[in-house]
Amino acid sequence: MASDKLTLSPVTQLTIVSSTDEALEVEAVYAPGGSAPPNHLHPSQDEHFEILEGAMQVRLGEEPSELSQGDQLDVPRGTPHTMWNAGDGPARTRWITRPALRTEVWFRTLDSIQRRSAEGDVEPEEYVKLLDEYRDVFRLVLP
Repeated sequence: MASDKLTLSPVTQLTIVSSTDEALEVEAVYAPGGSAPPNHLHPSQDEHFEILEGAMQVRLGEEPSELSQGDQLDVPRGTPHTMWNAGDGPARTRWITRPALRTEVWFRTLDSIQRRSAEGDVEPEEYVKLLDEYRDVFRLVLP
């Protein structure tokens, strides 16, 4: 699939750098002043993050921490985690998901919903259906 800029949330945009069955590599930009999104996990995938610019707040399992430019983080499959930019400036990360599975399709679906949501064309039930449909690559972890 083509390299595109995708919007995952009102504060998160990413560009697909490369996409193979083995790995999906993206660069993500997080707007400043964000808050923690819901904890989630990937049941069959490992993730690797490198902070290229700015800083990111991270909660890996129960452990909160901050990553700064040059820091790296590995998130093993099945590990609850969340990341956000609580700072005053943008943050940029390199993010690799292994194996890729359907993650690119998941991201493209989220981008489509963000575009329609901006026009008020998304019902809340649609998000619930997506969480069920993409359980193989993304699961919420509720408290």
